[in-house]
Amino acid sequence: MNKWVSKGIGGAVLLSLLLGTVAASADDRESVETNEVTVESGQTLPSSGSVQFSDVGADHWAKAAIQMAVSKGYVSGYPGGKFKPEQAITRGEFIKMVVTALGLPTEAVEGVWYEPYVKVAQNQSLYAAVDFANNEEQWNKDITRQEMARIAVRAIGQATSENDKWMYLATKSGLITGLGKGVLGEDKTTTRAQSVTIIERILKVNAGETLPVDKYAVSNAELVWHGTNIFTVMPEILVSDESELKGRSVEELWNEEMMTITSKDGKYKAQLEALIAIDMEDPNDPNWKLLPPVGELKWFNGDFEDTSLKISKWPQSYLLVMKSRVIYNNDTKKYNNSVNFSVSGYGSPDEKKFYSGELNSSAYVYHHKLFDIPVRIIPKRGWLLDKVHGITFSLQTPSSSAYMNQNIMTIYPPEN
Repeated sequence: MNKWVSKGIGGAVLLSLLLGTVAASADDRESVETNEVTVESGQTLPSSGSVQFSDVGADHWAKAAIQMAVSKGYVSGYPGGKFKPEQAITRGEFIKMVVTALGLPTEAVEGVWYEPYVKVAQNQSLYAAVDFANNEEQWNKDITRQEMARIAVRAIGQATSENDKWMYLATKSGLITGLGKGVLGEDKTTTRAQSVTIIERILKVNAGETLPVDKYAVSNAELVWHGTNIFTVMPEILVSDESELKGRSVEELWNEEMMTITSKDGKYKAQLEALIAIDMEDPNDPNWKLLPPVGELKWFNGDFEDTSLKISKWPQSYLLVMKSRVIYNNDTKKYNNSVNFSVSGYGSPDEKKFYSGELNSSAYVYHHKLFDIPVRIIPKRGWLLDKVHGITFSLQTPSSSAYMNQNIMTIYPPEN
């Protein structure tokens, strides 16, 4: 359990939070540090489930989270019985909500309203100076989903030095979901309803709960992080021996720096921009848009005349789609304008069956003619693991006279 377990907020503390002591901002946007709800002397505060707002209907997607957040006292409504769920929230507003929800004590300091909460956030590593400057202009800017992900991940005790990994950690933990079909919307601003929903998820994780995840959002976030989503989409065939990992996660074996290859003579340079996995048993995967209709795709078993090998007959498989580019080619006589990518380690236990049309190893996929699309197929089972050389993903220079191989990742799965 994380060190920041929600402690609950007593009635006296909740009353003081709702009454507030800081004047409202000029644009009356802040729901935490202003006097939105007036509580008369002797009036009782609403309990969880009884909070009602005229702009949060029974079918509002965040109603439960809003009610819970208000009952805990880290957010409240506006005069007139409104919550304004779709109103954008600033960085300062969100950091105060998080600090308050986590039950972290603050000390009164002179200055603008957010300073006590920023001080605590810095001490607890929720905010770092490298995020953005610690000044009023920056704290009054609307917070983005990327910035919210960073704070949320830190709030459950995780961290990374890679700036493009925050959204991956947030989606993988279930703190953040996509905006439909896995769209991350990192630069989009966030609303009050979204904010309390994410804070409630933080509290659940810190209480030991495992949250459901949006697999498409995790997949896209993994692509943003290090250029592939294979660990999200096909994890059961990308396992590794614990001794090889040395305390790392298997995803960290993927070497993003090796996705760019430069020939030994310096005349050719190319990049694997992304390696995208698609589960053929998932018709809703948004990455199907990268390919022609699945019914038109075939796999190659070495027989150039056999065009009957439809991949649709092998739905229990994964497709690997390569997106690449040649950065420069200064010797077109030696190098052709292509990028060679290979996957090895998924061998055939019976090559006669493979040549007879049984997909029992990885194979090339094509549309109308061989190599017209950069796709490989790997069946989920039935292949033979190369226990000597492991499973390898690599780039090669497209020249037999100046051949060069560069491994992006090699893993050695434990024996069954």
